[in-house]
Amino acid sequence: MKFTLSWLKDHLETDASLDDILYALTDLGLEVEEVTNPADKLKSFTLAKVKTAEQHPDADRLRVCQVETDIGMQQIVCGAPNAREGITVVLCKPGDYVPGIDVTLSVGNIRGVESHGMMASERELELSEEHDGIIELPSGEVGQTFVSWLAENDPSKVDSVIEIAITPNRPDALGVRGIARDLAARGLGTLKARDVEPVAASFKADIDISIEADTLDGCPVFFGRVIKGVKNGPSPVWLQDALRAIGLRPISFLVDVTNFFTYDRNRPLHVFDMAKVNGNLRVHRAAGGETMVALDDKEYTLLAGQMVISDDSGPESIAGVMGGAETGCTEETVNVFVESAYWDPIQIAYTGRALKINSDARYRFERGIDPAFTLEGLEHAVRMIVDNAGGEASEVLQAGAVPDVSRAYKLDTDSVQSLVGMVIPAEKQVATLTALGFVMDGDMAQVPSWRPDVLGEADLVEEVARIESLTGLVGKPLPRLHDGVTRAILSPAQLRERSAKRTAASLGYNECITYSFIDQPSAALFGGGSDATMLANPISSEMSHMRPALLAGLLQAAARNQARGLMDQALFEVGTAFSGGEPGEQHVQVSGLIVGRTGPKDVHGTSRGVDVFDVKADAEAILAAIGAPAKVQILRGAEEWWHPGRHGKICLGPKKVLGVFGEIHPKVLAAMDVKGPAMGFTIWPAEVPLPKKKTSTRPALVMRDLQAVERDFAFVVDSDVEALTLVNAAAGAEKALIENVRVFDEFVGGSLGEGKKSIAVTVRLQPVDATLKDAEIEAVGAKIIEKVTKATGGVLRG
Repeated sequence: MKFTLSWLKDHLETDASLDDILYALTDLGLEVEEVTNPADKLKSFTLAKVKTAEQHPDADRLRVCQVETDIGMQQIVCGAPNAREGITVVLCKPGDYVPGIDVTLSVGNIRGVESHGMMASERELELSEEHDGIIELPSGEVGQTFVSWLAENDPSKVDSVIEIAITPNRPDALGVRGIARDLAARGLGTLKARDVEPVAASFKADIDISIEADTLDGCPVFFGRVIKGVKNGPSPVWLQDALRAIGLRPISFLVDVTNFFTYDRNRPLHVFDMAKVNGNLRVHRAAGGETMVALDDKEYTLLAGQMVISDDSGPESIAGVMGGAETGCTEETVNVFVESAYWDPIQIAYTGRALKINSDARYRFERGIDPAFTLEGLEHAVRMIVDNAGGEASEVLQAGAVPDVSRAYKLDTDSVQSLVGMVIPAEKQVATLTALGFVMDGDMAQVPSWRPDVLGEADLVEEVARIESLTGLVGKPLPRLHDGVTRAILSPAQLRERSAKRTAASLGYNECITYSFIDQPSAALFGGGSDATMLANPISSEMSHMRPALLAGLLQAAARNQARGLMDQALFEVGTAFSGGEPGEQHVQVSGLIVGRTGPKDVHGTSRGVDVFDVKADAEAILAAIGAPAKVQILRGAEEWWHPGRHGKICLGPKKVLGVFGEIHPKVLAAMDVKGPAMGFTIWPAEVPLPKKKTSTRPALVMRDLQAVERDFAFVVDSDVEALTLVNAAAGAEKALIENVRVFDEFVGGSLGEGKKSIAVTVRLQPVDATLKDAEIEAVGAKIIEKVTKATGGVLRG
């Protein structure tokens, strides 16, 4: 929303400085985005007087002028036809920047004659498009700044332009009047009365207007007046200057009037040329397929249900969005129909978006204008037209009725302190709401029709606090709920997430924060992509579903990094994955991904490709950090996106899965354009059992004072038997004594024969109560052999 300082002062009687106004606007919630001061580019120019003007000795169209300036007499060569003795001009000296020609002046030599500056035209100073001659001023003293002369004689040329950001809930601030009202309520001035005397009706209109029954929900009221005998042409200078200042191009007086009230009172209007209107006007819904050329000279095809204004020939205006070129006003226009209507915001938004039309009218109607000002806005426009372009007006035509938006809420003056934390006297609260246009009836506040955003008692409190200024809030510490040492505020789940992040980072992983939304094909690779996780209104087709696993986002990130030449990566993320769209159908995961090599190549040959055991160690380290038991089982049977023979599930039992690690399936890598192999892990922190004792201290260190015993076993098994099966069987032989089992050798071929292999393991026995005797050790060994034989079909190697 743009407006000039002088335009604001047409509505606000104020002595406040520009800086005070700008600060107040932002503090009121109308954030100032930009302030343009035209005087800044003119501040170096001064007034001078031409003493003599003689013909250039070597050019017919140039004159050599002796000019009296604030630094003495200067010689300037000028080619303007009006350069002559005795005129007061605007002087640009050497070193001055001239904005209209984008040149910094220097002493010049023109056809052998030195020139010390230039006398400027209006276009060269970007004051207008006039460039037929240099500026001639009717008054002014030599050496006076041009800016000060303009401020006294033509202030619109140095009028500051203010641009503010308007939030969707404040459509009243899309008019200068609404902005002035807020500033007046703040105390920066007094709101001027801008009432208008309606133009008396001189005749009965020879046109009728109507609204079809199925359109009343979109256009509840439609007003209009016919004006005969107007003289259309250029607008008054003040109106042209106001529109140019905010970036609008003056077109003709009738068109400029509608643009003026759009910004002045947030009241879009439209003017039809009566000579081009065939029959009566009606508001109705398009059947679909009708076409019309709008004022932007583009042809639009209407969709069924869109609201239009038609005459007997067909559509003449896209209701609330843009008028039609066919009935637009020109300089030959004599008789006009001025229209003012109220349009439903949602329906206007649908039409504007469907037709891809962005106009000032649509911008305002879809946010909501003042329905009660519909007729008054029409009267303002008719008065301006008749006063400036002549003519006589008809009686007011009306179809429908102004919608009733009246409502009232109780003002609880004590709520300001409880809701906002400010102490404001009750009488001041009432005065504030009154200044904003609320009508107080006891403790009930009648909401003004131009404030659709006020919908409850809390909104009244917000208005009072906003005008009072939230900068008056004094920060106070929250009271302590408990004495002594502050209690922990993080939940066990939050502590685990933090520990997982810190551990992964310490292992060399880089944290990623990816979108919770992914495309359907990628989601399907990880068991998702169903309608249960599909978004109703996705940002794009690449973000259509909630992610079923964090690995999907990590693989997409890895693919982008590889496309940019980064082949060795270690990424992790802690976040939520979704199995459905209902509450509870989500779970926190800790996922990691490594791709490429363990490090850069070196002369020692230590760099190698990443493998399953890298992610296994990392997953176990993170599980240990979040409190998982040290003794776990490694099982097969994970989901299909893991390599079938190179993965493992970390379990506390067949149904209690803490995490999965392994190589990502090559088909998944190919589908996501990742150059593999790639290793990953996923941990579910919620599956890790909570400690039985809740304490912030570490448990006592348990050290055994009894000698541990290690025994080696070698078993001959079939070549398709997994070492993991053998290890799990041996570990379960005597859980109280067996501390760990590890593989230290594998032998294939030789005397073992075809289809056989030998797996050698070391079993560590840790006694607790007494030193183990040979008989006890032998008994445990026998149990191990029995368990392994039963689980694998293998035999002890002789």
